[in-house]
Order: sequence, then structure tokens, then C-alpha cells
Amino acid sequence: MPTETAPETAHLQAALFAADEAIGPNTVSIQFEDRTLCVREGTTVAAALLLHGAGPFRTTPVKSTPRAPYCMMGVCFECLVEVDGKPSRQACLTGVRDGMVIRRQHGASALDLSDDGGRHGL
Repeated sequence: MPTETAPETAHLQAALFAADEAIGPNTVSIQFEDRTLCVREGTTVAAALLLHGAGPFRTTPVKSTPRAPYCMMGVCFECLVEVDGKPSRQACLTGVRDGMVIRRQHGASALDLSDDGGRHGL
């Protein structure tokens, strides 16, 4: 039997995030885990994925614990994703662009030392 929600707590039943139904002409298409998502131009990757119910963005290197955005301002590094094949991109600081390909990051990313500073100044 359903219980009634008290008027003073009714606002707590609302969804945490909701997409604007009137997307309009300024949208871009991005790929996330083989799904095409249409999002507003100027949205961050983190906001776009959260609006589409993406769930965890990454797993931790040691125990593979699922993680998702926390601070949304670039401090905590919980929102790391792979963007266009480049790992460890902060989704909360990265703006979407048309055709962007985003993947969850599993564990630690490998460092590519081939192009920039492979010898670390030696």
C-alpha cells in the first residue's frame, strides 16, 4: 500500500537532474559507451552524462570501485573519463563538442611518453 508524502517533504521526491525538453537548434551529438546522446552546446561532459543517467564514470585502480562526479569544479578528480581516446580527462571541466567519443575509464590510465617529454628533461 503506497504511503502519502507529507507536503513539506514532497520536494525530496523529485529527480536530482532533469533534461530540458526544449533542446532547440544548438545541440551537439556525442557518443558515450556506444550510445548517441544529443545535448545542449556549452554543456560539460559530466552534466551531459548525468542528465542521461550514465551512472559511474570510472573505476578506481586498486579495487575497481565505481566513481562518479562529486565536486563538479575540478578538485576531486572523481569524474575522469576517456575523451576521443585520451584518458584521464576531467568530465566536469570538459565541454561537449559535436562528434565527441566518451568512454568510462577503468582503473589507472597508461602514460604515453612517446611525444612529449619521454625522457623527462634528461
